[in-house]
Amino acid sequence: MVFLIDYIRHIRDCHFKQNERAQRIRKLTQCHGPLTKDERDVIDMPIGQLVRGIQSESIKALDVLHTYGKVALKAHEKTNCVTEIMVSEAEDWIKEGRINLGGPLGGIPVSLKDSIAVGGFDTTVGYSGFVANKAPLNQDGPMVTMLKHAGAVPYVKTNLPTTLLSFESTNDVWGRCTNPHNNKFSPGGSTGGEAALLALGGRIGIGSDVAGSVRVPAHFSGIYSLRCSTGRWPKLGVHTSMPGQEGVPSVFSPMARTLGDLKYFVRSIIMMKPWKYDPSAHPLPWNSEEVKFLERTTKLRVGVMRTDGVVDPSPACVRALEKVEDALKRAGHEIVEIDPPSPYEGLVLGSQLLNANGCQMFSSFFRAGEGNDPGAAQMRFLMNLPRPLKYIYYLWVKYVRRDDVWAGLVKDWHAKSAYENWQLVAKREAYRARWFDWWDKSRVDFLITPPNATPAVPHDGMKDAVSSCGYTFLFNILDYTCGIIPVTQVDRDLDKLPSKFNIAKLNGVAQGAYKHYDATAMHGLPVGVQVVGRRLEEEKVLAYMKKVEAALGEDKYQPISMEEVD
Repeated sequence: MVFLIDYIRHIRDCHFKQNERAQRIRKLTQCHGPLTKDERDVIDMPIGQLVRGIQSESIKALDVLHTYGKVALKAHEKTNCVTEIMVSEAEDWIKEGRINLGGPLGGIPVSLKDSIAVGGFDTTVGYSGFVANKAPLNQDGPMVTMLKHAGAVPYVKTNLPTTLLSFESTNDVWGRCTNPHNNKFSPGGSTGGEAALLALGGRIGIGSDVAGSVRVPAHFSGIYSLRCSTGRWPKLGVHTSMPGQEGVPSVFSPMARTLGDLKYFVRSIIMMKPWKYDPSAHPLPWNSEEVKFLERTTKLRVGVMRTDGVVDPSPACVRALEKVEDALKRAGHEIVEIDPPSPYEGLVLGSQLLNANGCQMFSSFFRAGEGNDPGAAQMRFLMNLPRPLKYIYYLWVKYVRRDDVWAGLVKDWHAKSAYENWQLVAKREAYRARWFDWWDKSRVDFLITPPNATPAVPHDGMKDAVSSCGYTFLFNILDYTCGIIPVTQVDRDLDKLPSKFNIAKLNGVAQGAYKHYDATAMHGLPVGVQVVGRRLEEEKVLAYMKKVEAALGEDKYQPISMEEVD
């Protein structure tokens, strides 16, 4: 009986939120219809010019809001990317002077991952049990308070997976978000709705990243993102599926449709002194001198991480990496082959730290009958497998299948005691120190790597590919600053697997990733490259990304046109 009552409540609350969203969309009569020429001009206008136009009142902030409201509804119709619709309330915030239009982001609409708290709106994180948890309309979380003080206009929240531990974005409350280029594939996760909206004409947004959750969506959907180091971007004023998890800290970070918007957004937020809103933020001002120095530098030393040693990148991702490598060479930069401390060791260590509580916390928020993400469900299943059975499975994988990679991941896949967790943290710190020493000795300025072994996964593909996250997860463990640049698109002829490719010979992690790699089915999906700097090097990484894009020149990635969106 308790199960039945809980399930009925789950279904009721899911229907309530979806109906509420549909009603809000219907009421936005000013945000329906085709885009006008003036609206297209707003979308194409450099962000700095748009801010100046709003502040000089040659462009009306309400008109800009309605333009991006229209874009959001079109993107949502195509991908189911939007959760909370805040356009009507945003109109009032502007009219009442609750948005500081004189700030560095004066009048720019910003979309937010559903986990970010905005006064007057639910923050469900995809769980039906969080429905009706809204704070009063005038009580924003610290992050949103800072955004409004900067002049940004929160106007929609975006879709994500329950648990926030997936490269997909599906939940029972809001439904499935699809890739803006191909609706049979994921837009990425856990900040997938944000990526889909930005790819289809959105401006700037904020997501979170604990294993690649702003970077993989950028790679899957064809946008730009920056994974900030902990403390550089504020994090107060959010909800999460794993409160208290600090083994691999989650960071909130920016995403954008263009590199210029991304840099402007990051600089604007740091200019707001986020440490005055969030005690966890470091008092590090924007280092403009560092940026100017790198802009003048004509030769950089670039390390290429071709594989994480667990899952070799697919042909599409190899081609994107080589395209960037060749462009940097032509631009006069030095390319260096690298041999860093074992990324596999980081994957094993990080997976244990991230789930040290045995997947209990994210599981505790589920109601009876509530759907789980396939990848998170797979993790929970292995975690809950009785340890004697798990050990037998480990022995079979290691000595019968002779798969040391998968065996090493599942061997200690169980909840940890406080003593064991502290030991893992000590190992993490030692691992970070080895990377610190290696980077000093290698004398590289930055690294380029694939963001993932494959382009976007098909829906429910994370059941198999859940452990194939090493290219991004590694740098969460190290807490390095990383950015994603879209580079090319999958080509059915150029990116097909070799005729002699044999998936059965791969380790268990790689088999899960390659089970869904099909260049023909993936034709046209975006492929990006990851640019990696050291900890707290946000200014540098943005400058390195600009060097990469400049080197690509006219051959850089072309985003979805607004004609296609309209």
